[in-house]
Amino acid sequence: MALTREERETFLAEPHIAALAVDAGAGRAPLTVPIWYQYEPGGEVWIMTGLDSRKNELIGKAGRFSLMVDRLEPTVRYVSVEGPVVETFAATEAHLREMSARYLPAEKVDEYVAFSSANHGEQVVVRMRPERWLSSDLGSV
Repeated sequence: MALTREERETFLAEPHIAALAVDAGAGRAPLTVPIWYQYEPGGEVWIMTGLDSRKNELIGKAGRFSLMVDRLEPTVRYVSVEGPVVETFAATEAHLREMSARYLPAEKVDEYVAFSSANHGEQVVVRMRPERWLSSDLGSV
């Protein structure tokens, strides 16, 4: 059964690991990779990725991407959202800290931020405006 707007936005706002998909060009399947993301109901989705990453390059060319999040319990549920990129800009430590705090226990955030800052190179924030949604709660399949 399809989710209501409120249900799908609430579900997307939870800290799931998303599968990001973006067009990889002629003769290639879409690039699909796991990624952390941030979302608040009614707003835009944003991700962080390396400035020189293949993801960032392909997102820049395509001008859009999709995310899909799911869970298996207590029921099988998923939300997929797709839309245009509305902004890309240099990530700050504050962005990294916000994203890390969404997914990691509080006592691990400082360590991860330090590690990421030292090892992941220049990062960008890519903001996407949700345009098309697919969602369902499949019950206890």
